[in-house]
Amino acid sequence: MNVFGYVRVSSYDQNEERQLIAMKERDVPRRNVYVDKQSGKDFDRPSYAKLVKRLRRNDLVYIKSIDRLGRNYAEVVDQWRFLTRDKGVDIVVIDMPLLDTRNGKDLMGTFLSDIVLQVLSFVAENERTNIRSRQREGIEAAKKRGVHMGRPAMPVPDNFEEIVGRMERREITVAAAAQLCGFSRSTLYNKINGLGKKRNENYLSPN
Repeated sequence: MNVFGYVRVSSYDQNEERQLIAMKERDVPRRNVYVDKQSGKDFDRPSYAKLVKRLRRNDLVYIKSIDRLGRNYAEVVDQWRFLTRDKGVDIVVIDMPLLDTRNGKDLMGTFLSDIVLQVLSFVAENERTNIRSRQREGIEAAKKRGVHMGRPAMPVPDNFEEIVGRMERREITVAAAAQLCGFSRSTLYNKINGLGKKRNENYLSPN
């Protein structure tokens, strides 16, 4: 029997250290720990695929939490059944001791494990849905209050009108005007439009 660990974080901005520590505490060899740093949107996870290829009957796989197996309730249940039934491996969910297929190998134990799995998977998916809903509601509420969502708007310099006027009179080039303002060309055009200036073909023509 070989012991493996599977770690997934939802984006490259998250740190997998907490999950790796949990694997180390259970003496999972580092070479047997597979890590994916993807959203799992399409379940396209190369490390998970490599892990599955290495698994043999009676091997043991640790995961930190049940939602590491999939992006939604159906996917989690599908992968759980694939690993335990088709591949014949055991799974231990570290955060949920009830989900340890090494216990209760008889029919009743398997039945109870499946029920617990389905309930917990549903709860996990429902919580993620609620979090996304709260995030959307928060964003909409902020927008209604006039809160700018996204990068802070770049302020225009005090002499912006003067710089634009010089550009209009072709005293300076578009590139020079943008540099004086500390903008890119596209930002300069957007600022002119935002201030009600009419952007004409002279702005767009190269200088």
